[in-house]
Amino acid sequence: MIALMPLAVMLPMGGAALALIFGKRPRIQRVVSIVVLLIQLVIELWMLLEVDRNGTMVMHVGGWSAPIGITLVADRLSALMMVVSTIVTLAVLIYAISAGQADGDETDTPVSIFHPAFLILATGVSNAFMAGDLFNLFVSFEILLTASYVLITSGGTRERLRDGAPYIVVSLLSSIIFLSAIALIYTATGTVNLADLAGKLDGLPVGVLLVLQAMLLVAFGVKAAIWPMAGWLPDSYPTAPAPVTAVFAGLLTKVGVYAIIRVQTLLFPGGHFDDLLMVIALITMVVGILGALAQAGIKRMLSFTLVSHIGYMLFGVAVHNEIGLAASIYYVAHHILVQTALFLAAGLIERVAGTTVLARLSGLAVASPLLAVLFFLPAMNLAGVPPFSGFLGKVGLFEGGVEQGSGLALAVVVGGAVTSLLTLYTILRVWGRAFWRPDPEILEGGAPNERYERSQDKKQWAAAQARRRNLKEAARRMPAGMLGATTAVVAVGLLLTVAGGPIYGIAERAAVDLTDRQSYIQSVLGTEGTP
Repeated sequence: MIALMPLAVMLPMGGAALALIFGKRPRIQRVVSIVVLLIQLVIELWMLLEVDRNGTMVMHVGGWSAPIGITLVADRLSALMMVVSTIVTLAVLIYAISAGQADGDETDTPVSIFHPAFLILATGVSNAFMAGDLFNLFVSFEILLTASYVLITSGGTRERLRDGAPYIVVSLLSSIIFLSAIALIYTATGTVNLADLAGKLDGLPVGVLLVLQAMLLVAFGVKAAIWPMAGWLPDSYPTAPAPVTAVFAGLLTKVGVYAIIRVQTLLFPGGHFDDLLMVIALITMVVGILGALAQAGIKRMLSFTLVSHIGYMLFGVAVHNEIGLAASIYYVAHHILVQTALFLAAGLIERVAGTTVLARLSGLAVASPLLAVLFFLPAMNLAGVPPFSGFLGKVGLFEGGVEQGSGLALAVVVGGAVTSLLTLYTILRVWGRAFWRPDPEILEGGAPNERYERSQDKKQWAAAQARRRNLKEAARRMPAGMLGATTAVVAVGLLLTVAGGPIYGIAERAAVDLTDRQSYIQSVLGTEGTP
C-alpha cells in the first residue's frame, strides 16, 4: 500500500502533462483535471486514515534508503494537510471551470495554460507536505511558485503584471535565502535529510545553529507572509482572478506555515527563537487586522485578515507545548477552508454586483439570500464566534499560551482576543454595508448622492429600482458550479465544527508525533517501510 504514496504527487503532475497535450480540447482538459484531483483526494484520505491508525508511512524512492535517496514521509500532520488542500484545490477548480463556461472561457488565463498550471500547483503543494529532506522541500516550493507566477499574472494585463511583480520578486528572494540555508546546512552536516539532520544539528556550535535556524525562519516567514515580510500579499492577491486568489489565500501561505512547524519541531526543538516568534505573532495579528479595518474593498480586507490570522498559527508553534501545537495544526486546517470560502464568496459578490468596493455595495442579502449565507458562515467562523471551528482553534491556542505561562505568552493571548474582536467588527462592517444596508446609493460621477428614499428625484428612484432588479437578475444567473463549489468549501469548514472532536483528535495526535522526534527519526532511518 505504501507504493500508492507517490501517486499523490505523480497524479497531478501526469494530469498537467495530459492537460497540456490536450491544450486545444478544453472539455478533455476539464475531465482530466477533475478526475485526477478526485483520485488524488481518495488516495490522501486513505493515507490519513492509515497513518492515524498505524503510524507514519515512509517510502524511499527508487529503493535508495535515507539519508542518501529521496524520501517521502506521510505522518498525521502531512496527511491532514494534503486532504484539506486537495479538497480546496478541487473545489476551486470546479469554481473556475463553471465561471469559464459561463463567460465563454476558463479564466483570464488562456485555456491551454490554466489547467496545466493549476495541476502543477497541486503537485508542488502535495510534494511539499511529504518531502522528507530540505532539498526536496525547496524543489516543491519552486514547483508551486512557478505555477503561481503563471496564475497570478494571468491575462497579461498591465495591472496584474504590476501587482504580481512584488510577489514574484519576494518569492525569488525567499527561495535564494532558502537555497543558501540548505547549502550551509549541507556544508555543516553532510546531509539534507530531515530525520538525519535532527540528530546531526545537535552537534553544531550554538552560534552556527542559530544562524541556520534564522535563515530557514526568514525563508519560510516570507512564504507564510508573517510580519515584517507580509507587505507583498495584500497588493498581489486582490487583482488576480477570483479562483486564483482563493487557492493562493487558502494554500500558499499555509505551506510556509507547515514548513515552520516541521523545522521548528524536528530540527530546532530547543526553543531559542520562541520569544521572538511570539512577538512576531502578536505584531502580525495586530498589524494585519488594523490593515483590514482601513480597507474599502472586500478582497483587500480579506487579504489583510489572512495576514493577521497567520499570527495565530505562529503563536501555536512559539508556545512550544503540545496544546498549542495541536491547536495550531487544527487552526491551519480551519483557516485553509474558511479563507478559501470567503474569497470564493467575494468572487460571487463581484460577479453579482460588478465590484467588491464597499461604497458601491448594498442590498445583497435581498438580492441573493444564498450568497449572504455563503459569506456570513465562513465570516463568523473566521471571527471565532462560538461554536465554530475558529472558536475551537483559538481556545486551544489561548490554552496553550496560558499553560506556557510567561508574561509574553499571556500578552499574546490578550492580543489574540482583541484581534478576534476586531476581526468580528471588520466582518460585521462588511456585512452591514454590502448585505444588510437595504437602500442602495446611486453613484453619479463617482460621488454618492443621498439615498433614493430621501430624494424626490424620480430619475434617482427609477435608477435605484433598476439597480435592485439588476442585482436580483445577476444573482439568479450565478453559475451553479460556482455556487456548488463555494457551498462545498463552506460545508467542509462547518464539518470541522460538527466533527470537531475527531478532527481535533487527529491534530492532538499529530502534535504528540511532532514533539516525539524519535518516532519520526526511527520511521525514516530505522525502517524501510513495507507494504
